[in-house]
Amino acid sequence: MNRQTKRQLQRQGQLGPDGTPAARRPPPTAGQRRPPEPGRPGAGKRFAQYLREVKGELQKVLWPNRSEVVNYSTVVLTTLLFLAALIFFLNYAFAKGVFFLFKT
Repeated sequence: MNRQTKRQLQRQGQLGPDGTPAARRPPPTAGQRRPPEPGRPGAGKRFAQYLREVKGELQKVLWPNRSEVVNYSTVVLTTLLFLAALIFFLNYAFAKGVFFLFKT
């Protein structure tokens, strides 16, 4: 066991400071719950805070205007059509070539 692994195990509480295995706690049974952390808000407050943070982040996004969306969409559709046609014609040419070579 190298030093890095030993330090990690000590941070996790699996090894004592002198390197001996620490006493293990039994795992909680299915019926047991962790006690609530003091000072931690409830689930509703945390969800509301999450939604406020999402709204704040979405306000920071630089949204494209209508002309930019039209331009980008045109570029994407043109590229898509060109590549689809290219793949179709290459597939057609290779198929004709294979049929010519094997005379089927």
